[in-house]
Amino acid sequence: MRPATALLLASTMLASTPAFAQTASLAVPAAAAAAVEGDEIIVFGRGETRQVHEIKARDIVVLTPGTNALKAIEKLPSVNFQSADPFGNYEWSQRISIRSFDQTRLGFTFDGIPLGDMSYGNHNGMHITRAVSSENIGSVRVAQGAGSLGTQATSNLGGTIETFSMDPAEALAAQGNLTYGSDDTWRAFARFNMGSAGGVRGFVSYGYGSTDKYKGTGTQDQHMVNAKVVIPVGEAKIDGWFSYSDRREQDYQDMSMGMIRTLGWNWDNTFPDYARAVNYADIGNNRGETGAPVSNAAAGTVYPDNVTSVWDAYYDAAGLREDWLGAVGITSPLGDNANLRLKTYYHKNSGMGLWGTPSVPSPTGSPLSMRTTEYDMERVGIFGATDFTIGIQTIEVGLWYENNKFNQARRFYAFASRTEPGLSFRDYPTNPFATQWEFKFNTDTIQYHVRDKIDLGMVTINLGWKGFKVTNEAEAVVSSSFPEGKIKAQDWFQPHAGFAVELSPEAEIFGGFTQVSRAFASSTTTGPFSTGQAGFDQIKDDLKPEASDTYELGLRYNSPIFNGTLGAYLVNFRNRLLAVQVGSPILGLANALQNVGGVRSMGIEAAGDLRLGNGFGLYASYSFTDATYRDDVFNSSNGALVAAIKGKTVVDSPKHMLRGELNYDQGPIFGRIGTNYMSKRFYSYTNDVSVPGRLIVDASLGYRFTDKIELQLNATNLFDKRYVGTIGSGGYGNSGDGQTLLVGAPQQFFATVKAGF
Repeated sequence: MRPATALLLASTMLASTPAFAQTASLAVPAAAAAAVEGDEIIVFGRGETRQVHEIKARDIVVLTPGTNALKAIEKLPSVNFQSADPFGNYEWSQRISIRSFDQTRLGFTFDGIPLGDMSYGNHNGMHITRAVSSENIGSVRVAQGAGSLGTQATSNLGGTIETFSMDPAEALAAQGNLTYGSDDTWRAFARFNMGSAGGVRGFVSYGYGSTDKYKGTGTQDQHMVNAKVVIPVGEAKIDGWFSYSDRREQDYQDMSMGMIRTLGWNWDNTFPDYARAVNYADIGNNRGETGAPVSNAAAGTVYPDNVTSVWDAYYDAAGLREDWLGAVGITSPLGDNANLRLKTYYHKNSGMGLWGTPSVPSPTGSPLSMRTTEYDMERVGIFGATDFTIGIQTIEVGLWYENNKFNQARRFYAFASRTEPGLSFRDYPTNPFATQWEFKFNTDTIQYHVRDKIDLGMVTINLGWKGFKVTNEAEAVVSSSFPEGKIKAQDWFQPHAGFAVELSPEAEIFGGFTQVSRAFASSTTTGPFSTGQAGFDQIKDDLKPEASDTYELGLRYNSPIFNGTLGAYLVNFRNRLLAVQVGSPILGLANALQNVGGVRSMGIEAAGDLRLGNGFGLYASYSFTDATYRDDVFNSSNGALVAAIKGKTVVDSPKHMLRGELNYDQGPIFGRIGTNYMSKRFYSYTNDVSVPGRLIVDASLGYRFTDKIELQLNATNLFDKRYVGTIGSGGYGNSGDGQTLLVGAPQQFFATVKAGF
């Protein structure tokens, strides 16, 4: 064990940070503390008619500053979060699934603003880490089922994740944090707050984070500005939000298990060794692997360095994203028994995914070129709801409308020569020498919901439904094999029903049923528009949207000493559509869209938070998931068997997940040590390849010198475990060891100084 590891472990075993800290940390200023009700950090959804958990701000700020808030919720039952970096921010690697549903089948919102499915392809929203700095988050709410009726989402088959910003403080205040750590990581954050009790209040913040890659060469960094204002107008309240984000991330190499065994855990892209990348490309051309003509016969056909394919090492790759987000909302009572909530929003995104590809040579003589997938998005929307109480009933009616104009293109940019790249993967390139395809998409979404909450005293009943119509239209600017045309998903009645029965002041039983459909994606890289024109024309009128039926039953217990939940669920998933990646991801070939029929997922979830006294606390969660495909896949044209997957486990669906956490917070000292176990995960539909289970330990330790100055130490992957972090980075195949894995981050340490007034 490394000396630093032993020292930090010994310290954290003596003092580690509870989910029920009695003293609010400086990292949670007055505004955030005001958003936290009571002493609990994890709230187990008391009174809810479905499985719901909520993480409060104090459970986010003990993580390494700048950490994705989704990493904070990985401790919750049935939540499977993965990333190849210690912060959970690296978007190419970031994945989250709930009850075997991947993130494209979950719903995400920020202060009610729809974030789409948060996929890397970026076609209908944005990642939460580009919407708000983690230091400005007040809470994160997770519904492991299909989520609430009023969520602005058309993809929440398996759950919703709602993130809420903290409110500005009612006083003059400032906060500054500075972090330094492994791999030359820097994180700086500053927030200035102004306000008065009962008057206008607001804050503005700036955050910058930068880290070198822990293997290979490259940098991942982000600039972010947030601002929020709350204006009381009589009994009404107007709120406004603004954010700007500029993120630039150089990628890690996609791996297979065979590559890990042959090339090692530290294998990565060749950058900045351009000559080695050119040599690999020449050899690949000579071997006929790239589809490009021979570029240098003298290079031969044998790779050095145990390389077996030109795809084993890219020259460089990166993701660039720039986002602007603004919203204005109003909340107002309408008399004594009714309320109105209304918000409008605007989001503009520009971005690129860049790869150094050997499949298309540059006209300058280089056997490589820079291949981009380019994104330009402009969304505008409005949503609102009104509720009114009549006796024991509270009825709510809501509406959401959004128009999304999305442009997507595939272009190629030339390297300067065979000896000089002349291009940086951290900058937006200009002057492409070829455009393979370009499409304009227009997506109109309209959704409504009706909910009736009936309060019978010890019994609460929720009844309601939602419905939507989503119309997707694609128009070619530069045509290709990808399709043009229009497709729509329409389901005007998706019922929800649930109950909660109070068995005692501490215990309650809950249960419910939810039916949800999912709209289609407007993108050439996923969904029906990622197929060929002939295939699209064949399915556009008859393709059924994915749908799920979720049944839940559970028990909650809440007391001053122990809070916990135990639940079971059954999900029947119909018309599951899978866009299967054809060839290496770098080739950009049209997907094969498969309807794999039905999927059944059932499981057990348990979580508990125990106060041990004297500042100590213990949290643990466990989930068992049995998710299997119910049908084999056949070729629709000739009936031939494509994949025998009936009874096979759903990809990236570990059967067992166990999380534990020992916390301490008393006086000036606080800390935490947490464990995260996940059993093996399959990454082919026929289950012939998998990655083994892993146990990861993280720790934090802090000291408050005063109520204004604080030092915090964090360690991620404390015991330096080598493991596969993300699976599915390049999609999933029916069988075989695909190049679709990303290695997890090694042991890393960080120190943060926090100060404020």
